[in-house]
Amino acid sequence: MIYALLSGAAWPALADTASSDNSTALERVTVTGSRISRSEQKGPTSVTVITGTDIEKQGYTNVYDALNSLPQNTGFTQGADFGNTFTPAANAISLRGLGPNHTLTLINGRRVADYPTAYDGSVNFVNLANIPAAMIDRIEILNGGASAIYGSDAIAGVVNVILKKKTDGVDVNVKVGASEHHGAENGRLQISGGHSWDQLSLIYGLELSQRNAIWSNQRGFMADNSSDGSAPTTIWSRQVKQGPNKGQYIGAGNCGVFASLFNNSVRPYAIHTKTGNGVVCASGQANPDYWTIQTANQSQNGYLSANYQLNDHAELFSDALLGFNHTENNTRGPAWTSLGGSNQYFLNQNTGQYEQWTRRLAPEEIGGATTYNRKWDDLSANLTFGIRGDLPGTSWNYEAAYNASIYTSQQTAPRLLANVDSLFLGPQLGTDSNGIGIYAPNAANFATPITTAQFNSVLGRSVEQDKSWLQALSLSGSGDLFKLPAGAVKLAGALEWGSQGFSNDPDTQLGQGVFYRTSPGSHAGGTRARQAAGAELLIPLHPRLNVTLSGRYDRLAISDSSVGKFTYGSGLEFRPLDTLLLRGNYATSFRAPDMNYLFLTQSRGYYPGVTDYWRCLQAGQPNATCDYKDLAANFVKSGNPNLKPENGKSYGFGFVWSPSTDADLSLDYWNITINDLVTDLDQDKILHDEADCRSGKLDIDSSLCQDALRRVQRNPANAVLDPGAINQILTNPINAANERTSGIDLNGKLRWKTARWGRFQLQASYSQVLTFTYQQFAGDPTQDRLQDLSNHDWRNKLSASLGWNIGNWSSTLQLTRYGKVPNNAENGYLTPTILANLSVGYQLSKQTSLSLIVNNLQDFIKKDYSEGSPFYPVGTYPPYGRQVWLELNHHF
Repeated sequence: MIYALLSGAAWPALADTASSDNSTALERVTVTGSRISRSEQKGPTSVTVITGTDIEKQGYTNVYDALNSLPQNTGFTQGADFGNTFTPAANAISLRGLGPNHTLTLINGRRVADYPTAYDGSVNFVNLANIPAAMIDRIEILNGGASAIYGSDAIAGVVNVILKKKTDGVDVNVKVGASEHHGAENGRLQISGGHSWDQLSLIYGLELSQRNAIWSNQRGFMADNSSDGSAPTTIWSRQVKQGPNKGQYIGAGNCGVFASLFNNSVRPYAIHTKTGNGVVCASGQANPDYWTIQTANQSQNGYLSANYQLNDHAELFSDALLGFNHTENNTRGPAWTSLGGSNQYFLNQNTGQYEQWTRRLAPEEIGGATTYNRKWDDLSANLTFGIRGDLPGTSWNYEAAYNASIYTSQQTAPRLLANVDSLFLGPQLGTDSNGIGIYAPNAANFATPITTAQFNSVLGRSVEQDKSWLQALSLSGSGDLFKLPAGAVKLAGALEWGSQGFSNDPDTQLGQGVFYRTSPGSHAGGTRARQAAGAELLIPLHPRLNVTLSGRYDRLAISDSSVGKFTYGSGLEFRPLDTLLLRGNYATSFRAPDMNYLFLTQSRGYYPGVTDYWRCLQAGQPNATCDYKDLAANFVKSGNPNLKPENGKSYGFGFVWSPSTDADLSLDYWNITINDLVTDLDQDKILHDEADCRSGKLDIDSSLCQDALRRVQRNPANAVLDPGAINQILTNPINAANERTSGIDLNGKLRWKTARWGRFQLQASYSQVLTFTYQQFAGDPTQDRLQDLSNHDWRNKLSASLGWNIGNWSSTLQLTRYGKVPNNAENGYLTPTILANLSVGYQLSKQTSLSLIVNNLQDFIKKDYSEGSPFYPVGTYPPYGRQVWLELNHHF
């Protein structure tokens, strides 16, 4: 929907974090956070601005990289380097640590379609990975709640990506680079320009890019997950599951036949655990050989903007964005367990024993690791057209616009076919009295690598089709209402109508006996209508005192129900001195449940790599080396149409001191509360809570414990296979009681000019989370998330840059300091870390410039050996190391 529609949806901002432009002129502008055009340098709520030039100079590769580094983006998110995630082809941010779905993302002041697949399988969000950097004028980030201005979703803040509205000539940009430690070789071509013919003007942009993947075996410290003494991964085993030899691994003999696999790393390995004893064939490189720590990507993005001047008071306008994105990643290779789709063991007619056979296939057997890559082919399109202008002889302007957006994603996943059982076991000979399959497999054939042709005979691929869309019609206007002694009272208003929807369609062959070990997929989807009306007043009570009042009513409706909410906000700006601004704001918030939460039908799958904390505790083993670590756990997830909307409030206050046009300093306190928080509990937290409840650390009779015990369903203690093991985890969404967070933001800027050494600009931003609490059910104890070692959000972040210009030379040094976060074992903290980016540019001629960009200047890779492989804090610090780009710009 369209939420900020004045000034032609172009939102120039004079805000707390300014760009490197040295101009001090003030224009009548519309700043993100208000619909009212005015000539003020600051507002009641702080706004951060990142220009397109800043993105390049500070070493960021795209919009996501720039936003991810913001100090106010303290939340942990699963991005393209995370590995096992629902959305490896997309990236999201989490302002204030409140999750991707509590940050509203706009393009040119308008909503766009969500990514079709929910983040972490739960929440809807806007993908920031494929916005063409060549056409970005600036990004404005409103650092506070704004439901009264923007409606639902604007609780943690608003990100407004503003594309260029004017350009002169044609610009060509070529950028090539790579990672120093191999992988991520990449190239990008950008072409942008524009032209005017009397009343008609056009702006266009094209961006083509390609990037190779980074594989974990290209980073030596993680190339072998047994290098720290941990157990290697079993790639071949036979185990007795019933009878007097239960738990024994048999028949390994000489693993030399597999020695050449996984880079010549396979060896015999003796297992002596509570669940089994004997010898298997294993390799420490079985997992690293199949894991990409950064995705491979190809993208083509285009932008076209057109304006036609009807007369001096009206113009027609249109914007169009079109993007194609192809992504590949790999998180695991093909692995087989006998009768994995049912009992996972069989009756071996040759030995008379019930046995379980397992086999993990190597890249050498399947034709290379990329054969088992997952692939995403995405298309995104946004179209806007309308009319805008002013009423002759008045201060009033207006805009009427229609906006449509669609996002499609096709996911192709390699899967073993159901006939893989017969490849390793031969034909089924019948069943025993309990229905267990009977086979007479050739043990010698099983103890031999397979050929690529054999693998291709059991390889299939599933295809999932996902789609989301959005459309909106809006009418807005603003102008002077009446005069007061201190100035005109300004009014802005907007009416909006629209709808949105999504559909997820898994491959119909899942769970139908076509593929090995898959659960049935089911369609999920729905549509929702949206209507809204809002107004905002700017009241100058005194030449040094402004008050802003805003109110908005939103209604969201599905076929048989609707939710509506009136939200309001207020802001105060007081200038006791020309150089000092005191400001404050208060607003209520409202957020309708994510469509994925409402419409998701029951789906099944499994979480890889979970830790069964309760069985670790029972065994008296630490989590880091527990026998019940890195397990696969089945889950059952479903939507909840009875969820209530979230309600909350936010407030803040602070000051801005600007002693000159070349220096300013701001300090702001912020506080956000969300009641009836809609949340889909993290499976790791559920298992933590279950263990704490069963052990008595938490009150087992509390609502929290009763909920956790209900969600973790275990096998009976007398089960033949894995007694007491997790059978499945239930993860339907709930309304939690509340979540609260508060903190401070500190921003400063200083510019100076020297006679001999050129011009300098120093800019710094710091954010500190002061409190973060969560209460799942009313009456439960309030949990302090800042002290919770399972919470991997940043407590504080600092971003600082030093820019320098002299003659034809320019450079920017960007430093980001990350505060402490828990280690992987969640029994301590990783120390704070500083990462540096450097860019150096030279103007070869009036039309041509050349730049060298170095990310991670120190070539620093944060290590974390607390819980074994992969030996670094996944999702917190990327293990890429130093990356270098060479960039050429030419203006025609």
